[in-house]
Amino acid sequence: MTAKTLVRPELSEYAPFYQGYVARVPDGDIVAILERQLHDTMALIGGLTEAQGEHRYAPGKWSLKEVVGHVADAERIFSYRALRFARGDTTPLAAFDENLYVPEAGCSGRTLRDLAEEFRAVRQATLPLVRSLTDTTASRSGTASGKTISVRALVYISAGHELHHLAILKERYLGHD
Repeated sequence: MTAKTLVRPELSEYAPFYQGYVARVPDGDIVAILERQLHDTMALIGGLTEAQGEHRYAPGKWSLKEVVGHVADAERIFSYRALRFARGDTTPLAAFDENLYVPEAGCSGRTLRDLAEEFRAVRQATLPLVRSLTDTTASRSGTASGKTISVRALVYISAGHELHHLAILKERYLGHD
């Protein structure tokens, strides 16, 4: 099995918290989905101004730039976990708290274009990893955040997490339906 035939993970392959992300991913070739997402996300972000990047839809919420930075950080972590487990490393991995990461990322001091390019670089690094997965490596699992999770679940979670945040950007930050 190659990544192009990577099957949707079973509910038993990830914590219930991630079910909404996995459910957002359409059926089909996961590599093509990840590639299309990259194109769509870059097109959306590329059409925004720096002022839009500073927008928060409510007090205490992340700015649009912080959301982009968070998506890049989360994908980097999901991919790292997938790499470790795909390579047979069963060392339990710690959780990460996005609410601690976002302020430390310094997104407000960066341009939206820079953050978009970081996301592009992270996704472009994720794609070869996903393409390299075999039936054996994709079905491996490990422990992250105290829960068992499979490599293929991490791939789907990455895709679904981006879709989740893109929907929030469109609806709450940009007023799109």
